[in-house]
This record gives sequence, C-alpha cells and structure tokens, in this order.
Amino acid sequence: MGGGHHHAAQVPASLGRDLRACLRCRLVKTYDQFNKNGCENCKFFHMEQEHDRILECTTVNFSGLISSMDPTGSWAARWLRISKFVPGCYALAVSGVLNEDMQNICEDNNIKYVPR
Repeated sequence: MGGGHHHAAQVPASLGRDLRACLRCRLVKTYDQFNKNGCENCKFFHMEQEHDRILECTTVNFSGLISSMDPTGSWAARWLRISKFVPGCYALAVSGVLNEDMQNICEDNNIKYVPR
C-alpha cells in the first residue's frame, strides 16, 4: 500500500492468514506486528519478541473486522467497547479466552477482563 503518513494504529500489513486478534482488546494485526510492537492496548502482556506470549494472548479465530480511526467519536466503537483503545482494526468477535496466567496479569494491572 506504499508509504504516506502514519496513523496511531498499525493497520494490518496484509489481510491474510497471518492476522491475529488480541484476546483482551480484539486489536487485529499480523503476527509480525505483534512480535515487533506487542499490543498497543495491552502493553502489560509484553508480547514483543515473545513467540509463546503472542500465541497465548492472541488468536487466529476471530470474525468480522472493523476499522476504527477515531474510536472516541464512534458509536460503533462505543458499542464494541473499544472507544478507549488505540485507533486500528478490531475483530468483532474472538473465540478463545485468556489463560489463567494472563487473566492474573490483567488483575495485577487493575484491568477488567471480560471474556466474550
């Protein structure tokens, strides 16, 4: 898609089999993007360069994709409860839940985790 100016969010580099969705916030990026920058909404998972952690915290099993460039002003973002998250692409639904260790990390960070 060529260069141009950067947005806050990393839009998935390719819409292919490589896409994963964060199990907590549903941010969708490629495996490589999670590997490089982790999840912008869930920094406390420390996914950067952590193959196993990425597999624990993200899933390839998600459906739907919404692009949210101005989450604060979007009714869809409010409806999906992503208005506090960084702009980006989000899954409408993910299948799978965080394992207990990851849920504990959420608790330790006073983050409410609500499996969907």
